[in-house]
Amino acid sequence: MQVSFFRGGVERFCGPKAVSSKIPFTFQENLLTCNSSMSSKMDKEGFLADVSKLDGEKKVSEREVAIEEIEQKSGLTRDLRALVGFDGFIDKIIHPVDKRMGEGANFKRIETINAFGDRIKAAAGRSCNIEFYPCMEKLGGNGPIFANAVLSMGCRTRYIGALGKPVAPVFEDFCKKTQAISICEPAVTHAAEFFDGKILFGTMLSLSEVTYDNIRNQVGKDAFLKLVDEANLIAPMNWTMLTGMSSVLDGLLREILPQASHKQRVFFFDLADPEKRSVEDIRQVLNVIARFQDYGKVILSLNLKESQKIHEILSFSQTAVDKEGIMKMASEIRNNLGIDTVTIHPCDSAVCATTKGSFFTEGPYVEKPFITTGAGDHFNAAFAVAQLLNFSPVSSLLVAVCCSGFYVRTGKTPTFQDIDNFIKNWRE
Repeated sequence: MQVSFFRGGVERFCGPKAVSSKIPFTFQENLLTCNSSMSSKMDKEGFLADVSKLDGEKKVSEREVAIEEIEQKSGLTRDLRALVGFDGFIDKIIHPVDKRMGEGANFKRIETINAFGDRIKAAAGRSCNIEFYPCMEKLGGNGPIFANAVLSMGCRTRYIGALGKPVAPVFEDFCKKTQAISICEPAVTHAAEFFDGKILFGTMLSLSEVTYDNIRNQVGKDAFLKLVDEANLIAPMNWTMLTGMSSVLDGLLREILPQASHKQRVFFFDLADPEKRSVEDIRQVLNVIARFQDYGKVILSLNLKESQKIHEILSFSQTAVDKEGIMKMASEIRNNLGIDTVTIHPCDSAVCATTKGSFFTEGPYVEKPFITTGAGDHFNAAFAVAQLLNFSPVSSLLVAVCCSGFYVRTGKTPTFQDIDNFIKNWRE
């Protein structure tokens, strides 16, 4: 059984105090100068041209810029294709019970990870019994949640991964929409959610079957090449849990991408809490990820904990955990790896370092989210699509935090229209 521990990341900063699309929260706006008119034409590589221009002294808020970019560009996702893989989890969302007052949901939750840890520590040398109350069962895994969000934002999406043989019921609708190819049984996660984070208890023996040879044999090399060749966005997710993912990345670089057409692509990576992997393994995969830059635009997404780990492995000095420190960390990681973009999403904000510089936006933090499992994947999906559409860096961050914000308020994956409405209802 694998246990993953999260304290923060984007999983927390976008939660609600009520399930509503019109919830007040605060935001400190940064003023940007931009043109109010934007081109909606794709360039010959399948990307939007970056057409934000200065317009005299006109200044508008970053929210207004993001809203305009959404309204001008979001419809173009119908012309974009995404290929996502390669994990698959059945997520069982659970609440640890503190005190039970009756049947069913009549109980008091263990509200924090600290309280949960204290309960477990007190049982050392003795024993204890902790009830997990089942809240919901849903599709899970970084890949399926990311793909589902990209699909909801309008991109034509294909999926390859661990969805069951036959396909598990929780993935049936997803498989129809993405014409998914399942290569093995899914893993299972019991996600214990707290107000200050979550602990994921994972059973994932079946994921050892996710290898390049298995994908090539079950999908077919020519069919796999065709899927890659058609894609504008390629997202191999969850390297940490997929011990065979390194072989998949190597196969893409060695056999597939050299034969693919030379159109510009976005390659999106989220290592997914690599703490359990060795330092040498992490160094190796970072070098492999950097090689994808030869075939397109590489984006590496990290939560705060992950960014600190990667920053340390790359031999940088520790930085302050504030706006300037996190922006510096993103920039140093990006420059060291030689990739296009690094984004970091702490608990109350998000930053990215790109070829245009380093950027920051605050996020709609809340203490008691409706759901947290999958919030980071929604951030990732929205950021990836916004970058694919060539949104400005700050707009990309804002769209991403608001996509996650909508999700943790409602438990639903938003459309671009939902994100647009969410930003418009963002009260001062």
